[in-house]
Amino acid sequence: MLTIPVINHSRHPLPEYQTAHAAGLDLRADLPSGAITLGPLERQLVPTGLSLALPVGYEAQVRPRSGLAYKHGIGIVNSPGTIDADYRGEIKVLLVNLSNEPFVVQDGERIAQLVVARHETIAWQLVEQLSETERGAGGYGSTGK
Repeated sequence: MLTIPVINHSRHPLPEYQTAHAAGLDLRADLPSGAITLGPLERQLVPTGLSLALPVGYEAQVRPRSGLAYKHGIGIVNSPGTIDADYRGEIKVLLVNLSNEPFVVQDGERIAQLVVARHETIAWQLVEQLSETERGAGGYGSTGK
């Protein structure tokens, strides 16, 4: 298990996995001044009160919660948002309301998921031609409906 240093400036518990095999930890809105309302098609940067220090070679992805997306049309504009290992600021979530109804975000409400994963740093190798595959350059919709 990877241990991540974290500062919790909020009054809420640290993010937790909701089930034994969940990949993401739930992030909560930190709104000490009270709830905020997202109008239809409106977006707002919602603070979480958390700052962390990821080890080099890791990133954290901020992803939408499927229940909020399905039930209320709430997503994340830059999904997934990426937190790099050298970022030390507060984690904030760029929520968007894709529904036709206003949505109220309550203080402490679970608003997003945080997934921590390894990543690779690459070096480019400039070539004149790429290896052949069955798919080739087939892009959008090339493999079926």
